[in-house]
Amino acid sequence: MIHYQADWILPITAPPVLRGVVTVQAGRVVAVGASPMTGSATTHDLGRSVILPSLVNAHTHLELSALSGRVPPAPSMPEWVVSLMRARDSASSSDPAAIRSAIEAVRSSGTGLVGDIGNTLAAVPELRTSPLRARVFREVVGFPDTLADEVVTAALDEIRGADANADVRVGLAAHAPYSVGARALRALGQVSQSLGGPRAIHLGESPDEIEFLAGGHGPWRDLLERIGRWDPAWAVPGIGPVAYLEQVGWLSSELVVAHGVQLSDDELARLGEAGATLVTCPRSNRWTGVGDPPLERFVRSGVRLAVGTDSLASAPDLNLFAELARLRELSSEVPARALLAAATVHGARALGFGGELGEIAPGSHASLIAVPVPDESLDVEEYLVGGVGPDQVTWLDPDDGAAG
Repeated sequence: MIHYQADWILPITAPPVLRGVVTVQAGRVVAVGASPMTGSATTHDLGRSVILPSLVNAHTHLELSALSGRVPPAPSMPEWVVSLMRARDSASSSDPAAIRSAIEAVRSSGTGLVGDIGNTLAAVPELRTSPLRARVFREVVGFPDTLADEVVTAALDEIRGADANADVRVGLAAHAPYSVGARALRALGQVSQSLGGPRAIHLGESPDEIEFLAGGHGPWRDLLERIGRWDPAWAVPGIGPVAYLEQVGWLSSELVVAHGVQLSDDELARLGEAGATLVTCPRSNRWTGVGDPPLERFVRSGVRLAVGTDSLASAPDLNLFAELARLRELSSEVPARALLAAATVHGARALGFGGELGEIAPGSHASLIAVPVPDESLDVEEYLVGGVGPDQVTWLDPDDGAAG
């Protein structure tokens, strides 16, 4: 049994505890409160620090890590994607060494769980040998609809052959409404339901996506035609992204939507009513030219909000604390406590790790980090959303009974 004591404990799902103690045994939280449990135990007093659950990066692309610095910012999403495709053609984007390095960077900045999306499952073996937990989504691109059966079957075969376990769980994702036809979306929805667990999709990310769904034209159609993937038989939905997902049977509490920058208030509310989760990635949105996420509208809508970094192809690093700092820059009105919940418990619940990670509560995993707090900082929650570097993060390791 180990007691971790600090000037602040942030359980996330309960009010902050001043001069509190987290008691850990066999890798699980036993108690959290103002005084330690009785009995023989090792005590680590971290002083003027805050203990909080490890963060949850709910949207990453680890297999793109080798493309760091190779895809410049662009004025629009389609232009950025063209640059990404060129970079992928000229480099091994799923390089295991680059994935391992990215995992180490994620972990060093205080993240304990990722929601990772890949066109392959190349990240799975690297995650299996790391202390990072993950929900890995095998992403499907299925346009035209004639490819639906082929791509869904291939993805399902890969999932069945994946070396997954309780810490690294595998599911399915559709790339986006402009790259996956209705037939493939319906098939993916049915397979995901049979597998259990969450499903993911990029949604409402760019104005071009809205244009494509409404009228079947614009830069996304131009790109599909250029790469030989346009389907002349595709029926233009003539509706918005959320209504389209509902039409193809994807709208549910298991849905994890990335970005949502272009979604209307009504669409955000509909996601919230369905129990879906929206993952915002503000630095990536700026990089790919789609605009800043409307953070205050996200929060007002009531949709469950999580946070992600996206990939090293569209973000300078994988530090989720830096993502929180960007969200704070976008709005001074959203409470710091709400942002921290988005970066912890909301992401854990969306990825199927609710009750295990993202909070400090009896029975949860002792996946804990500590951050020192300067003397001049009186609001510890506000301090944490102002930007924290990896050198400020200490992992509390219950396995060896030491803080380090």
